[in-house]
Amino acid sequence: MIEKNDIIDYLHNDFTDPVRDPVWGNIYLSPLMRRLIQTKDFAKLGRIRQLGPAVHVYPGATHTRYNHSLGVCHMARKLILRIVEHPECPALTLTGVKSFLNAALLHDLGHFPYTHSLKELPLIDHEELSGNIILEGEIGEIIREDQNMSLTMTAAIVDHGLHIEPEEWETQFYRSLLSGVLDPDKLDYLNRDAFFCGVPYGMQDTDFVLSQIIPTKEGISLSEKGTLAVENILFSKYLMYKAVYWHRDVRISTALVKKALYLALEQGELTGEELYGLTDDEFRLRVSQLSPMLERLIERSEKPLTYKAVVEKDFDKSNPVHLSLENLESRTAFEKELAEKLQSEGWDIHPEEIVADVPEKISFEVELPIRIEGEATPFTSMETLFSTGAAENLPGVLRKVRILLPEEKSQGAIEKIISQMI
Repeated sequence: MIEKNDIIDYLHNDFTDPVRDPVWGNIYLSPLMRRLIQTKDFAKLGRIRQLGPAVHVYPGATHTRYNHSLGVCHMARKLILRIVEHPECPALTLTGVKSFLNAALLHDLGHFPYTHSLKELPLIDHEELSGNIILEGEIGEIIREDQNMSLTMTAAIVDHGLHIEPEEWETQFYRSLLSGVLDPDKLDYLNRDAFFCGVPYGMQDTDFVLSQIIPTKEGISLSEKGTLAVENILFSKYLMYKAVYWHRDVRISTALVKKALYLALEQGELTGEELYGLTDDEFRLRVSQLSPMLERLIERSEKPLTYKAVVEKDFDKSNPVHLSLENLESRTAFEKELAEKLQSEGWDIHPEEIVADVPEKISFEVELPIRIEGEATPFTSMETLFSTGAAENLPGVLRKVRILLPEEKSQGAIEKIISQMI
């Protein structure tokens, strides 16, 4: 009980420094967190846009990883306060709670520029990079100053590849909070992205969501009324992917950057290490030094209307060509095969100009227990549209196989040839 009272006192009284945020109003930080956001590594997040190339479609999407990280910390504090004040709260420690909130604030330290354009490339996961930054340098020194805080636990909550003892149970608990169905990351980015893009789809009633949470030793469950919160998350995530994250022109920009970087890595024009720790501007400067054809792809990514999706088909998991395109190496080989076919038909098309795009696999998580009369019931057993397996089918509805060509080379006859090959 003494530990619980110390945690509640910390959550209510240590967060004294307000930061004004357009989405949540005042976000309150502890004095230590105020120092953390003034470090060089955290400040760099202010120069990495949250949605990268989406700004070419939604000009308001200029918000950054810095904004988002503050929002995640804000949501995490509200979440953990709800858990600690609940009569069924597991035996958490003040060290664990402080480490969790630091992890929420610092979880994106290693994130790449240009949002997910670098996903699928042979690079170290950004969570591992974040963990390394936390453990080393100025941020680590600041965290070590607080005796009621664990630096290794903070890093391990972010980087699931790290294992620590004896706090392993509590670390797993916080990992489930920071990355789950109703995690503070998702609650912030859906609301924030919708706000800055000027669309209504991602808005969540976060106060209602948090009020329905019932803690367990494994993480969280929801009251029966909380089923609505899960449905809202699923619908919002679907609509945000359809309207924003996987908007056709956003996909074109993303695919052009990804192809240029993959070829640059394959040809030795770039190394993975050069891409770590870059801001958007530093990234743009580095890729401007690539060979002309690859740099041209980057330039066109900033003007997605200069490329056209000449063929677009629903992803078909029974189609071996579609399955092969999930792999970047096979995708590049297919682009070369397409170019050779078109060249044999008399078209002046180079392999570097053809871009095949297949969005990465995503999942719509629904593994959240619903508490009914004291018993945990799987969400999928509830009376909801998603109990029919619709959540598993949503990614399939969204994923499209697209073949992209420069707008000036998009001809009806070419489209017919390509369509026959996929």
